[in-house]
Amino acid sequence: MLTLVSEMTVAGITAREITDFMLECDDARYQAWWPGTHRSFHVVEPGPGPGHVGDRVWMDELVGDRHLRMAAEVEAARPGDRIVWRLLPWRLRVPVRLTLAVADCDDGVRVRHALTAGWVGWRRVLDPLWRLYFTRSFAVALDRHARTEFPRLAPLLHPGEGRTR
Repeated sequence: MLTLVSEMTVAGITAREITDFMLECDDARYQAWWPGTHRSFHVVEPGPGPGHVGDRVWMDELVGDRHLRMAAEVEAARPGDRIVWRLLPWRLRVPVRLTLAVADCDDGVRVRHALTAGWVGWRRVLDPLWRLYFTRSFAVALDRHARTEFPRLAPLLHPGEGRTR
């Protein structure tokens, strides 16, 4: 299994605000979050029930020198706690997940952004192939991306506020 993790504390925002933003995001809000880098993020097909689980979303963003475009499905969503998206590149069901875990703390909110890729059972022998796509340079770019984007969210949601929440 391959796991790329970025962890940070973000001031001026709450865990619930982050998960609500991500679950209710549309292209205009996503682009305003990081103009020029965030291209598109919206629900393509709502899930079958409440709570956003099963929502199909479209993601389009620049991470380092890569232009990432793919569909994803919300596998789990607990407001103020975590969201898990299963990535569906090229409409394939591959074992790649993006997990956003958040928790309020004294300094703001603790954010854990984790990309995992890995098979179960006998297919685990294929796991080293993930490193061909998720290279060391991509891992560095993804970490830099996450550490840049999340601190930009508080000013977007609370414009003009110079204090932490």
